[in-house]
Amino acid sequence: MPSRTRHAPTSPRRVLVTGAASGLGLALVRAFVGRGDHVLATDVLDERPDLVPPAAAYLPLDVRSDDAWAAALAHVRETWGGLDLLVNNAGVAAGGRIDVATMDEWHWIVDINLLGVVRGCRTFTPLLKEQGRGHIVNTASLAGLVHAPGMAAYNTVKAGVVALSETLSHELAPHGIDVSVVCPSFFRTNLGASFQGADTEMEDAGKKMVSGSRRTADEVAAVVVRGIDARRDVILTDRDGHIVWRAKRFARPAYTAVMKRAASRVAHGR
Repeated sequence: MPSRTRHAPTSPRRVLVTGAASGLGLALVRAFVGRGDHVLATDVLDERPDLVPPAAAYLPLDVRSDDAWAAALAHVRETWGGLDLLVNNAGVAAGGRIDVATMDEWHWIVDINLLGVVRGCRTFTPLLKEQGRGHIVNTASLAGLVHAPGMAAYNTVKAGVVALSETLSHELAPHGIDVSVVCPSFFRTNLGASFQGADTEMEDAGKKMVSGSRRTADEVAAVVVRGIDARRDVILTDRDGHIVWRAKRFARPAYTAVMKRAASRVAHGR
């Protein structure tokens, strides 16, 4: 994947992370704090989560709320006077076949996983333009690049985050702003706890894949931080992701055959 530089920052960065109470968001907060960065951890919880490192500040932020985003911007301006790195990481999980998942489920996941990222980018882009520099990192998923059956809503919103990130990477480059999209495959996290939906069969399958992964959130976060340092446009976090993504791009018939076999297993409950 393309990159522009390959060195770590020489001074502490001012970093805002959404979805920072658990999973990849929390792991990223720990990684940034460990490097000496100034970190503002945010999450939907009103009370500061116990696991957030003491060195990080905490601010409640519901990514569905324009007012909450405006408050976060005001806090950053007042506290730091600027921002170096915005990590739009907050997200929820939802599986479901197209004729089983409800429209309420679609609205729920679109509002958080896609429009939450849009709101973050819209809120902080004017500040980054004023500075003439900055870096936006949006967490998507390998599901944004490779679209397995039975995950229509999740695949769609994550593909939207990939498309948004690529668009902004071009659009904001003249202003000195970098944009990266993170596309991890399955790793051990509590994301399964946020699963909602009528398609309990697909929900159970998704939870098993998450819990059965050998990768930890901290391991994934370490790869993400290296990708940010290298200012990569697309950050894939493991070997499996690279293999599947290349198969889709360069061996499309084989990739399609695998996905159709997976769809057959889903259809027959295997």
